Amino acid sequence: MEIRPILSALLRNKTGPILVALQVAISLAILANTAHIVEERRDVVSRPSGLSDESATFYFTVRPLGAETPEKRLADIKRQADLLRAVGGVAAVAQVSQMPLSQSGWISSVFLNPSQEKSSAEASIYQSGDSLVKTFGLRVVDGRDFLSSEFVDVNDNVENVPAQVVIISKPLAERLWPGESAVGKTLYMGDGPGASGSRVVGVVERLMSAHGETSERGLQTVIVPHRSYGDSGALFAVRAEAGQRDRVMKEAEAALRKSSALPLIMNQSTVDGDRQRRYRNDVALQWMLVTVSVLLLLITCSGIVGMASLWVTQRRKQIGVRRALGARKVDILRHFITENFMITSAGVFGGVVLGLALNHLLVSQLELARLPAGYLLAGAAVFWVLGVLAAYGPAWRAASISPATATRSV
Repeated sequence: MEIRPILSALLRNKTGPILVALQVAISLAILANTAHIVEERRDVVSRPSGLSDESATFYFTVRPLGAETPEKRLADIKRQADLLRAVGGVAAVAQVSQMPLSQSGWISSVFLNPSQEKSSAEASIYQSGDSLVKTFGLRVVDGRDFLSSEFVDVNDNVENVPAQVVIISKPLAERLWPGESAVGKTLYMGDGPGASGSRVVGVVERLMSAHGETSERGLQTVIVPHRSYGDSGALFAVRAEAGQRDRVMKEAEAALRKSSALPLIMNQSTVDGDRQRRYRNDVALQWMLVTVSVLLLLITCSGIVGMASLWVTQRRKQIGVRRALGARKVDILRHFITENFMITSAGVFGGVVLGLALNHLLVSQLELARLPAGYLLAGAAVFWVLGVLAAYGPAWRAASISPATATRSV
């Protein structure tokens, strides 16, 4: 088939083809970037926290109604931890300062040298007087867990005890000492002359921060072997055996209330519940963008069908004359399909350029990742197929026009 006659016909009537090509270009630019954002959000929402079984892990915040001395509070924390361990179906318990994805926790600047003016990283700090490696089911990829002699009881209200040893997450280790083993290295959770160094004894593969940030900081964490008892409340992380969580939560609460001489204020939460709350907005954004993308595709498809149908109506007699002169149905069908493919191709090439420009704007203003070429190629393929399918119906009607009917008034 000759392309030049089709191109000449399009150039004689520019308005319709330009509008369709522009619609395809805008739709492709938006669709490619939207798909990229949705995939990024999906990856963030589904990031593993590092816990071996989120669905089996929950936590209590326990606060007595009444004044207690620090020594009594420390004894109660240890007693309550032992009570929780004695509940049937409990796999592990740890008193901890914060929980992954709970959106409440302590973040600290980390330095490689106390004389640095700028911190080397920001990390979420977990304090626990029990093994979080065992309770959370963390995977140690380098070094070891804390020894029992390394755990320290600290009254944060009256004393500041620097951590002698720490365990850090692999993302933080790679940030601080890329390409090197972090075990045996020293980091500082503060700067200035009074800063004390902490020796890294272990590296866990992953432990998400309390705030679950979407940036790399969300996976940069430090575990400190301190049992804090200065506040009147305590937080206990509990990992139940598979399928036992709901029952264990009820029995654990009853056991704690029964054992306490003072009334207790208790709040319970689950890690998977925290995940849903933390990423609720991200999930809503995904669905909104998917809905917009589907509507945009439908509108683009409708535009192509409408324009193709209009062209068939306007050239009805021309088609009839061609049929009368010997053109076959397949020739008419191929003519319209090729014509629409050329228009769609112009829109696709314009959409690629527009998509890259839009992504550059998003990267500079919203700090999003660069748009991979695969999204543009996939989007181009979608619109090429969409253009052919949308034009097929009107093209088939054009090919089915009877020469006698079309040329009746000629």
